[in-house]
Order: sequence, then structure tokens, then C-alpha cells
Amino acid sequence: MDRDREQLTTWQAHTLAHRPPRVPVPGQRTPLVRLRRAAVLAGARFTERCGHHDTGMVVTGTASVARRLSRMDRLSGSAPEAVTDVRSPSGRERGHIVPRRAEDLRRRTNRLVAWLLSMVFCAVVARQASGVRTWIWAGAAVVCFLAGAWLARGMFASGGRAWSLVLWSAVAALLLAAALGADLGDSRGWTPVQMLTVFVVLTTAWGIWLLVRQWTWTDWITCVAPLAFAVVASAVVSSGSVLHAMYADTLDLTPEDLDVPAIWQAVSAVKLLSLFGFALFVPALWGIAKHVHAPFVSPIERLNVLLYVAAQAAAAVLCLLGALDSVGDAVKGLRAAAVRQAELPSYFGVEPEWMCVEPTVPAAKLSSQGGVLNPGRPYVSFGEAGGTISLWDEPAGKAVQVPAEQVRLVPAADGRVRCTFSYESLPKGD
Repeated sequence: MDRDREQLTTWQAHTLAHRPPRVPVPGQRTPLVRLRRAAVLAGARFTERCGHHDTGMVVTGTASVARRLSRMDRLSGSAPEAVTDVRSPSGRERGHIVPRRAEDLRRRTNRLVAWLLSMVFCAVVARQASGVRTWIWAGAAVVCFLAGAWLARGMFASGGRAWSLVLWSAVAALLLAAALGADLGDSRGWTPVQMLTVFVVLTTAWGIWLLVRQWTWTDWITCVAPLAFAVVASAVVSSGSVLHAMYADTLDLTPEDLDVPAIWQAVSAVKLLSLFGFALFVPALWGIAKHVHAPFVSPIERLNVLLYVAAQAAAAVLCLLGALDSVGDAVKGLRAAAVRQAELPSYFGVEPEWMCVEPTVPAAKLSSQGGVLNPGRPYVSFGEAGGTISLWDEPAGKAVQVPAEQVRLVPAADGRVRCTFSYESLPKGD
């Protein structure tokens, strides 16, 4: 059965009493009278377009059929109260344009959007590439643009080709301007990772909606909402310090050595949940596949369950690698700043600072762990936690911990500051 329904224009019926009357006497048709009548008629048509004279009747069909329907007698047998005409609110009714059927137009629109996004992605990659790869990706963007233009040319069954090409070119230019930035020489604009992230988020939202669109409010309130709240709450509680634990472990520390505020632990948990939220991409793709009746999601297919489990496991592994990359990038940024002796970056409430560490006891009584403390240069300090001060010694590439009662911390502007402490300055007898 061909379920692709035909698209018919919707029309609003309006009265014609506001239009100026025709000039009956030929002798009165002077240029001034004609000009005045044309101005009044233009104003009348403008008010019609604004809907000030609508009767409330809505008819569907071609222009001639809609006009005839608006002037027919009512079901009660009464004639229309005034002479009426029809107007198209969308403005897409043209005599030479024949729209395609609904499903055909939807499929073509989806393909057009796919070509548009592919063109923008290739252009973004071409901007960041170098050498021959730039020309390859730029050529791919041009091919995507031409393929989309050819598809846009046939968006109507007949007519409207010129306006379709103009609209396609305008939308492509606007997206390219937004993606590449107004000034192509600066660092503004989108990145391939950002575009892929937006694509994954939108696809996930669409696919999950296709899966749950038949659920009722009763299903949401009685089952899904409490279950989702329990899962999210337990995940936030259990994963509050996961990122901080991995961050501390990379620096040879423990989460207790960082003393992160609870609010930042919650923020890091939300970050971790957002990373693992990409695991919903597989169920979303499954929902899209069911919507388009893909063969591999059929109930009689034996390998569909194994395929789904394998894809979901791969997505979970990728999410875990994303969390590890987040921590790894933060540690790399910290160590790079420590090598440059510059300002240190923070990470979800962890605020490392440059500090001059001045012992308050002689060197023989200083009980440091992980290395020998050098009071003559500043260290990267993570603050005090549990009576212990955790330091990072970048030249040695390891952490140093000292008791808080045996040292005094003096803030330093950066790593280039020379600390002036000497053990001779300690009081005698200490």
C-alpha cells in the first residue's frame, strides 16, 4: 500500500468587503483615480495577508478548489454572509510549483540535512588540516555542496528549482560562516570534536525519543521517573570522587590528600555522568533502526541481541576512555605549567598553587615522604588535608608529603621565585 499522502495547501477564507469597488464609468478612469485605487487595493491586500479579514473558515486543496469550497452553501443550507476569497498563510502556493508527497519530501529533507552537515564537517576538518589533506577535505566539502544542490533542485515535483537552489546556497553559506568563524585567520569557529559531539547528542535525543514516544504519562510517573532518579542519585553518590581519584592516582596521591569540597565532587560526578551518557548512543541508534525497519532489528534475526550487546560494550569502553582522557589532559596541563613555572590550572575544585615551603624544625627532624625537601625553590602545593601537606616535585616527577606542623607555606607568584629560607634562621634549640 502506498501510504505517502499528497500534500495539499491549507487556505484561510477572508471577506472582500474591504476592497475598493470597481470604477463603473469609463470616463472616470483617469490616471489619478487608477493610482488611488491601486494604493487602496494594495493596502487592502496587505491587511488580508495580516489576517484582519479572516472568517475563521479553513479549507484544503488547490487554489481553485479552495475558492469554490469557501463560497459553497453551509451544511445548514444557508449561503455565505459575504463574498469570500482565500489566502495561503504559508505563501507556498504557486501555480507553477507542485509539492511532493509528504513522505517523499521528508526523506529528501533528511538527505539534504545530511549533505549539509557533511559539507560543514569536511570544511571544518579542511581548515584544521595541512598540506594535501586540506585540499582533499575541501574537495569533499565541495562535492557535498554540489550533491546537496542537485537534491535541492528537485525538492518540488515541478517548478521552484531556482528558489530551492537560492535557499540551499544561503543556508550553506550561513552554516559555513558560523562553523569557520567570521575571520578565517583566527581560532574561532567549530572543531571536528565539537561537531561530532553535537551530532551524537542530537542523534541520541532523537533515537531515545523514538524508543519512548509511545509511553504514557502513567509509565513515566510510576516507573521511569523513580527509577531514573534512583539511578542518577546513586551514580552521583558513588562516582563523586572517581575523577578526583584518577587525578590523584596519576600524581602518586590519594583522594584524601586533595581535600576537595563536596560541591566540586558533585560537579565532577555530573561531568562523569555526562561522559557516560554517550553510552545511550547505541540504544538511540537501535531506536532509529527500528523506526526505519532495518532488517537486523527484526525479531526473527538471531544475531541482533549479540550485535546490540557488542555495540553497547564498545560504547561503554569508549566512554571510559573519554573519562581517562579527561583526567590525563588535566594532569598533562598541570605538569606542562609546572615545567614552564607558570600559573597552574585547576581541576574540579583542586587548586594547585606555587608555595615556598619553610621548615619549622631542623632538617634532621623533618619527616618528609617521597623525597627530600628543598626549601630553596617553590613547590606545587595541593594544600593541607588530614594534617599532611601534599607537594608535587616536577623535576623529580613525584609527590612529596610533609607533616603540616613541621613546615610553613609562603605563597609564591610563580615557579621562578627563589625562596630565601635557610636552616640557620631557625631558633637555636629547635
